[in-house]
Amino acid sequence: MFDKLEAVVNRYEQIGEELTHPEIVSNNELFRKLMKEHSELTPIVEKYREYAAAKESERQALEILGESNLDKELKELAEEELKEAKENIAVFADELKILLLPKDPNDDKNVIVEIRGGAVVEEAALFSGSLFRMYYMYAERRRWSIEITNANETELGGYKEISFMIEGEGAYSRFKYESGVHRVQRVPDTETQGRIHTSTVTVAVLPEAEDVELEINPADLKIDTFRSSGAGGQHINKTSSAIRVTHLPTGTVVECQDERSQFKNKDKALKILRSRLLDAAQREHDEAIASDRKSQVGTGDRSERIRTYNYPQGRLTDHRIGLTLYKLEQILNGDLDEVIDALITHYRAEALNAEQEQDL
Repeated sequence: MFDKLEAVVNRYEQIGEELTHPEIVSNNELFRKLMKEHSELTPIVEKYREYAAAKESERQALEILGESNLDKELKELAEEELKEAKENIAVFADELKILLLPKDPNDDKNVIVEIRGGAVVEEAALFSGSLFRMYYMYAERRRWSIEITNANETELGGYKEISFMIEGEGAYSRFKYESGVHRVQRVPDTETQGRIHTSTVTVAVLPEAEDVELEINPADLKIDTFRSSGAGGQHINKTSSAIRVTHLPTGTVVECQDERSQFKNKDKALKILRSRLLDAAQREHDEAIASDRKSQVGTGDRSERIRTYNYPQGRLTDHRIGLTLYKLEQILNGDLDEVIDALITHYRAEALNAEQEQDL
């Protein structure tokens, strides 16, 4: 670990020196790249310096305690300092191990979220709307922007499906844990006997793909236009501005009808298509190199039931980590950090254990 840390510190100092060179400052692309790398290394270097300071405090305390004819009061102070230094060394060492874990290259990207209702169609559609509202409010709390790309509304105000983009630094690092099957248990408004119904909604979270990451042959695309439609006559256009893009080799279909501009809808649809194809390619790659579930730690399995929202008891349970919270209303109002932080801690611990096993 300490060889890695020395290499990180050396690279950090090298970048700091390079950022003072006029030829690098004038090269906007290279300057941004180096600044980003410098920013990513900063937490590791700062924590390593805290660790080094604690080690120095330990050394000084041991040196004092090794002196002969030591004053009682000074000895007690040195013993206290030694105890504190040892505790800090252990804490900082654990934190450094986590900071040195390989970073998900998608963590800083924007995300595309797709919510689709499952069984019990109308109730699932209503819950799709509840999840969309939850994510919308969470994005607002973090000052991220959110933009609907496609929505298929129902008469009662829910969504059979809804897709939207969230733009903000670190958006994927937080939303990636939402991929999977979400189950809701509640008494629908249409239920006359007070029975609790169970339905499911599927959430897919895709990192936004950059143009350089995936080449799409225009000849492989079939692009159709049609008129936008919505429940109760909402969002209906008199012109054919909605776009349907079909990727012929894979059969992947993307629709976008939120904008009144055909050009804007096409641009959004292609972004979503690119992200879906990149996600599929990444999953295929992961399955090819490892069948072990650990290779997908933290990414979420869309076929897995990950969470239950129980309205009568005000309870949320995340089945992946056995987390249960009795604050469902707050969570549905966008207070998701406690859930996401617990997931991050869990998956980091799993990754750390896996890395330590490999080192044995």
